[in-house]
Amino acid sequence: MRDVAGYGHVVILNGPPRSGKSSIAAAIQASSSEIWMNLGVDLYMQATPRRLQPGIGLRPGEEAHPVYPLVPRLYVALYEAIAAIARSGLSVAVDAVHHDRAVLADCARRLGRLHALLVGVHCPLDEIMRRRIATWGPDDRVTPDEPVPEPVRRWQAAVHAGWPYDLELDTSKMTPDECAAAILARLAAGPGSALAKLRAETA
Repeated sequence: MRDVAGYGHVVILNGPPRSGKSSIAAAIQASSSEIWMNLGVDLYMQATPRRLQPGIGLRPGEEAHPVYPLVPRLYVALYEAIAAIARSGLSVAVDAVHHDRAVLADCARRLGRLHALLVGVHCPLDEIMRRRIATWGPDDRVTPDEPVPEPVRRWQAAVHAGWPYDLELDTSKMTPDECAAAILARLAAGPGSALAKLRAETA
């Protein structure tokens, strides 16, 4: 499913932690006949020096963190790599947690005219908490008065802060395979416009 220039496609899966982005990326890889590479927050954080952690995984509202000034530069490097992979003819599924509009707009510019979609991956907070507990066990920050920790609520509020999406999915209602099928069908329908709108902000 390459575009007319022989480039691969890019799908940016943007959503809070535990919303199901990695599972969707894996489903795209398994269901498509094309070669899809899976890049994003978790893999990129593993490649980031310990002294710069959590790198692009820095949570919204943590502008005082020492790594904060470097986050835009880390994103530039990631998206330049994504663009290079797509121009080589391979497609890329990006597991992202964007919450800064200026950074996301600059990332969109780095992708140039590649055939790319910005996909909003939504999941209700109660399901997010269920998945967090299933993965990491009980959260000692949870109390009867605060069933959802403040950092988790902050992610939920900031990660979908008014972006123009090409497609939006709710992983509490759709399986990863269903999400992958919807994404591939949207790709087949033609280029998205969301990233072009964001790219215009840094033109």
